[in-house]
Amino acid sequence: MKKIYLIRHAKSSWDDETMDDFSRPLNSRGKRDVVFMASRLKMFKVLPKIIYTSPAKRAHKTAKEIAKIIKFDKEKLTLVPELYESSYEQYLNLIHETKDKYDEIFIVAHNPTITEVGERLSGAILSNIPTCAIVCIEFEVESFKDIGEESGKILFFDYPKKHAIG
Repeated sequence: MKKIYLIRHAKSSWDDETMDDFSRPLNSRGKRDVVFMASRLKMFKVLPKIIYTSPAKRAHKTAKEIAKIIKFDKEKLTLVPELYESSYEQYLNLIHETKDKYDEIFIVAHNPTITEVGERLSGAILSNIPTCAIVCIEFEVESFKDIGEESGKILFFDYPKKHAIG
């Protein structure tokens, strides 16, 4: 069994219109939401063996905050430039290249691709993965190389507004 947790970065700030998209930080709601969602992961004892993250500031900060709360070594976060302005194929390549010694991985990245990946891997209609949402997909495979279209099933889809905190 393999599990992939697709995590969209927390809410980012648009305060500085001169700032490029890659450099946008989390806003106050995003900072609050990531603590809440990471605490839920900790409560359910979710601890991946690897966390892949987009290097964009808002995604990397989301990954670092989650790592801190669930007690994952932040030094072991794996920055993956291809997760910024990415494609389904790039995600699938990353998944297929993941070592099979890992059973659970996190991918922290961006819409619209993260929603597309969730839909294509599970066959479910997600429409939109909101900011700071977590979609956990389970695959009945021994190797990440065997993951493909509609090969997984969604175990849960959780997000801050579902709990009326956002």
